[in-house]
Amino acid sequence: MEGYNGTVMAYGQTGTGKTFTLGRLGEEDTAARGIMVRAMEDILADITPGTDSVSVSYLQLYMEMIQDLLDPVNDNIAIVEDPRTGDVSLPGATVVEVRDQKSFVDLLRVGEAHRVAANTKLNTESSRSHAILMVNVRRSVKGRTEMDVSISGENGLSSSLVGSLRPPIVRKSKLVVVDLAGSERIDKSGSEGHTLEEAKSINLSLSALGKCINALAESSPHVPVRDSKLTRLLKDSFGGTARTSLVVTIGPSPRHRGETTSTIMFGQRAMKVENMVKLKEEFDYKSLCRKLDIELDKLIAENERQRKHFDDEVERIRAEAQCRIAEAERECKITLENEKMKYHEEYLDSIRILEEKWKVHQQSPKKQNKEAESTSNDTGEVHNLLQNEKMLRQSAEDEASDLKNQISHWKKLEATATAEIIKLQKMLDAEASQKEKLEEEIGVLRSQLLQMSMEADETRSLDKGDGPGKIFPGLDSLVSQTRGSQPREQDNGQKQPIAKLFEQVGLQKILSLLESEEPDVRVHAVKVVANLAAEEANQEKIVEAGGLTSLLMLLRSSEDETIRRVAAGAIANLAMNETNQDLIMAQGGVTLLSMTASDAEDPQTLRMVAGAIANLCGNDKLQTRLRVEGGIKALLGMVRCGHPDVLAQVARGIANFAKCESRAATQGNKMGKSLLIDDGALPWIVKNANNEAAPIRRHIELALCHLAQHEVNSKDIINEGALWELVRISRDCSREDIRNLAYRTLTSSPTLEAEMRRLGIKM
Repeated sequence: MEGYNGTVMAYGQTGTGKTFTLGRLGEEDTAARGIMVRAMEDILADITPGTDSVSVSYLQLYMEMIQDLLDPVNDNIAIVEDPRTGDVSLPGATVVEVRDQKSFVDLLRVGEAHRVAANTKLNTESSRSHAILMVNVRRSVKGRTEMDVSISGENGLSSSLVGSLRPPIVRKSKLVVVDLAGSERIDKSGSEGHTLEEAKSINLSLSALGKCINALAESSPHVPVRDSKLTRLLKDSFGGTARTSLVVTIGPSPRHRGETTSTIMFGQRAMKVENMVKLKEEFDYKSLCRKLDIELDKLIAENERQRKHFDDEVERIRAEAQCRIAEAERECKITLENEKMKYHEEYLDSIRILEEKWKVHQQSPKKQNKEAESTSNDTGEVHNLLQNEKMLRQSAEDEASDLKNQISHWKKLEATATAEIIKLQKMLDAEASQKEKLEEEIGVLRSQLLQMSMEADETRSLDKGDGPGKIFPGLDSLVSQTRGSQPREQDNGQKQPIAKLFEQVGLQKILSLLESEEPDVRVHAVKVVANLAAEEANQEKIVEAGGLTSLLMLLRSSEDETIRRVAAGAIANLAMNETNQDLIMAQGGVTLLSMTASDAEDPQTLRMVAGAIANLCGNDKLQTRLRVEGGIKALLGMVRCGHPDVLAQVARGIANFAKCESRAATQGNKMGKSLLIDDGALPWIVKNANNEAAPIRRHIELALCHLAQHEVNSKDIINEGALWELVRISRDCSREDIRNLAYRTLTSSPTLEAEMRRLGIKM
């Protein structure tokens, strides 16, 4: 966790407990957990999700070939050595990010099912390969003084954005747990045929390791690390920069005194080897670049927001000014019309009154003298009325003048608003210019960061193992779209990781290649999808994009054996998720898998199909539908192949199905006889209960124990001779948890106990 590489390795004779010490899962008893499970518990307890990440690869070195235990299709992984630093890596291995202990244990369980084992005189379940677990830890370090970098723009002035860069520091470390295959003598192990060839390969690789240890212990100028792939992989563990712990296992039997002495001497020589541990830190320029991209997006969004705000404000001011001007003009017009009508009516009334008085004066001359005084008074009144009318007219003219002044004022406001609009437009143009300048500076920044990352040899190392697999040949036209302006890599034969292809090209485009008319393109495309499906993080995206439907369509329509094999493997990976299991059943996946199982002859295709059905067998809710659509019949039909890998997957599926039935019977959800017994699986189970292959035997023993736990199956267990196998398992099984389960099953069933008393069998 502090940035140093580490190695834990177990060495010793066959059957002395190396796999027990390192790889035991401890599902039944947590106190029996191995170093792999305990180490991952400590690592996960110490990580912070926001700044740390943990990824895992699980491999086996079998017959000098590196095979991927998490993706068996990937069976010949090349070792790549950095010519500058000498570090070795496996870019073709599957890398799965781990977030919790359960997912890690599931990965170990998958890897254990794919590991090669055989029955020898020294060990009933002897590992025939070296198992290598690689745990990569990446941690971002905060709170340390980081270097300042000053970058100038094209105009020679230091930009405010890139004046000081502080790239975060990332610690990268790797824990390697190696479960070596046991050294053995042929005369003692009794190896023959293919098992003999496996023993020779194991002894050669262990001999090469011993030579390297001797050379390092004696400070020899030449260390023959290239004599074996095992020594190349462990180059950093002995005489390198990793902290290494060696677990030496020996047996107590005097018959193996020579092997015990040789093992202890190997440990003594290994103790003389000195490693120089080295902290591995580098500057995370990619993170800094992403941070700058985010900052640029924020600035662009803020600029767009301000511009929109300016446009809205200008439009609001303009609309408000136009409304006020129109309202003022309308009020002025109405006021003028009202005043004009009022003055005109008063004027007409005055004239009419004067005319009436004049007529009266003309018709009555006698009254002229009497009314002269009255006429004089009326004339004065008319004069007063005329003066009032003149004053009212003057008032109306003044009010009209005021309204004209108001109109002039609003026009001035409109001119001011226009000037403000012009000013805002200039500000927007300046913002656009600043945006272009900022984009140019970001371009310069990216180019200079790329140059700096290439020159900082002392502070950073290249990360070549991030992808889960390799880009398959035949997709050059697709890969060329992802390269852009990036420099070409100089590694011989090395291709871009599939994860990078997935990120830059897009899943939808990769899935579209599954419908290509060219057979080679379809083959390589389905291999890419299968590798992506091996990672849990990609499965939901593949299903949402229609990848599951496309894989089922290939399984239904394709006649190419390679396409059907790889498609079945991808479906098996997706079937590890419970949600995907429901979708596979809903789309008729079990029927298609059953049809493929009946048509296929290739053992690898049958192994993939059996693995997919075995994963579906572990779902309690799908048991009845699985049986109705022929899933159990398909599993039993594939035993015709006789290949150990196919039989192991068939046994695993039967064990999963029997376990679910046992759980349902315990909970009271199932009352009748087992569906496995109805479909005729019990005779095959009894026949293979003592199979030489450890994975087959272990799963069959579990299935038999689970079937016997349900009392309604007891008569069939007795009639088929399975009772004797249960007794044997309770006494001689190499696994303590299965042995205890068989014992509890026999002692808890009244029918089986009565039959044992009748036969005189004692527990």
